[in-house]
This record gives sequence, structure tokens and C-alpha cells, in this order.
Amino acid sequence: MLTPVSEELAPLELNFKRILVPVDFSPHARLALAHALAIARQFNSEVTLVNVLEQFFYPVDWSYLPMPLADFISERQDESTAALQKLLDEAKIKGSIVVRTGRAWDEIVKTARNLRTDLIVIGTHGYTGFRHVLLGSVAEKVVQHAPCAVLTIRPDERDLK
Repeated sequence: MLTPVSEELAPLELNFKRILVPVDFSPHARLALAHALAIARQFNSEVTLVNVLEQFFYPVDWSYLPMPLADFISERQDESTAALQKLLDEAKIKGSIVVRTGRAWDEIVKTARNLRTDLIVIGTHGYTGFRHVLLGSVAEKVVQHAPCAVLTIRPDERDLK
């Protein structure tokens, strides 16, 4: 038996107390951050900025590394942490920072689960066709696996000018 429409469409009380924003420092991520900050201000939410350092080393690259791999990763983590802190300071909003190493979509989902996130706001490049097949979509995988609501922000041409 079908539920009457009036019961199905009962108003929800949205409560986004913890918002996670993946940041790769691209214009797409900055646009998503702007949307997340607007939502955070409306709901008095805490915002967590997460940056995932993906490792793309091939066997031939090992001989060309200027420093040991652990030092290289540590340096990149420090740089990401400083850049994320600067974004958080500029936003003047309560929040925290997470820097992880691994596959971006997987680390974003794990972080959302661990922090009991209510909403993920993520930018998408909007790739289609061969570029989508070749590059994959972090946002798409986050939507598929996230433990909470996900808002994807896809810019149009005027947003990135």
C-alpha cells in the first residue's frame, strides 16, 4: 500500500552540524568551499577541510626522488596543513583540518565516517566522455560511498572566470 503523498513529503528538519569539504586547491574546490561556508553560517556548523595527498610514483621514479619518500610526504603534508589553515583563518569560521595520504575518494569517505559528518560539499570538474573514463571522478565515488548527504558543486563558465 502506498503512503499518502502528504506523509511522504513531510518537511525535514535539516541539521548540518558537521560539514566536510575536500580541498585540492583547484578553482572547483574553492567554489565548493564558498558554498559550504554559506551553509555553515546558516546552520552554525563546524567545517572540516580535508586534503588528500595521492601518491603517483612509478617504479622508474624511485631513482629520481630528491629525498627519501617519507620526508617528501611529510613536507607535502606540512604544506597542505599550512594552506588549509590559511583558508580556515580567512573564512573566520570554526573548523578543523585533516590531511591524509591515499586514494582521494576513499580517504574522504573514511574521514566523513570517522568524524560523523552530516554533509560533504565537494566540487566536481564535470568531466564527461573520455576524460571522465581516463581521470575517473572522485566526486562520483564519494557520492556512491559516503555515509551522509553529499552536495556536489559543478561550476558553469561564469563561476571560474
